[in-house]
Amino acid sequence: MSLWRGRDKEPELEQLATLAGEASAEAAVALEPRPAPPVDLTAAAFFDVDNTMMMGASIFHFARGMAARKFFTSSDLARFAFQQIMFRVGGRETHDGIRSARESGLSFVAGHSVEDLMAHGEEIYDELMADKIWPGTRALAQMHLDAGQRVWLVTATPVDLATIIARRLGLTGALGTVLESENGVYTGRLVGEMLHGPAKAHAVRALAAREGLNLRRCTAYSDSANDVPMLSVVGTAVAVNPDGSLRETARRRGWEIRDFRTGRKAAKIGVPSVLGAGAVAGAVAAGLAYRRRDRLV
Repeated sequence: MSLWRGRDKEPELEQLATLAGEASAEAAVALEPRPAPPVDLTAAAFFDVDNTMMMGASIFHFARGMAARKFFTSSDLARFAFQQIMFRVGGRETHDGIRSARESGLSFVAGHSVEDLMAHGEEIYDELMADKIWPGTRALAQMHLDAGQRVWLVTATPVDLATIIARRLGLTGALGTVLESENGVYTGRLVGEMLHGPAKAHAVRALAAREGLNLRRCTAYSDSANDVPMLSVVGTAVAVNPDGSLRETARRRGWEIRDFRTGRKAAKIGVPSVLGAGAVAGAVAAGLAYRRRDRLV
């Protein structure tokens, strides 16, 4: 019964992934002030964020910052932590499970203005993200910019936050999960699906069509086997700080491997990037600890 139920959902999942990719490409922001105009108009580079451009999960750092600002109520934190822990303990990375975990992780923005979250995001980048950028990956991005190519972040992180990261790094823009908003206020729902797995590939294709890119001349970088669909649609794929599965795939397909981690640090930072669900749960726990400490002071 469950097998047939899964097969019945396949067309729906593909439609959601396509919608997420197209929505992300439409929402992609070419930043102001822009980097130097590209002189190589048909080539570009696409970088995953979590564990590729940045140490750890960007949504984890963001949630830490929001918790420190008492953005959550105690009941919100407790409910969210319970949902995340149940998802992780269950150990089932089904579509419904991942979507539920991700949506519960993003639902806290419901009712808040886009403008407010962007302002907080700017502050949180300075406080918690700037020193988490991998210098080696940043240098790779700069190499493409120096060659006159456009450089885009492609991430499951909300596009509003991804845009802040891209702007601070001097990149062209960002493709990310699109959060629905009405009249400048978040509803707490996603547009289509989160930008993950096949959805990233759809987003890259849609952006390439819009920008006139030749995907055979483009390059993609990621740490996760979840991004094999995106890595497979470009002419050059590079595994950066790869997980075990991606390392094997890269070796089998002859993809370049760049690892900027060393020793025990590599083991610590190489956390599974299943959309940062577990990482966000950690952020919630940190937020609870912060609030308890604040009450004791």
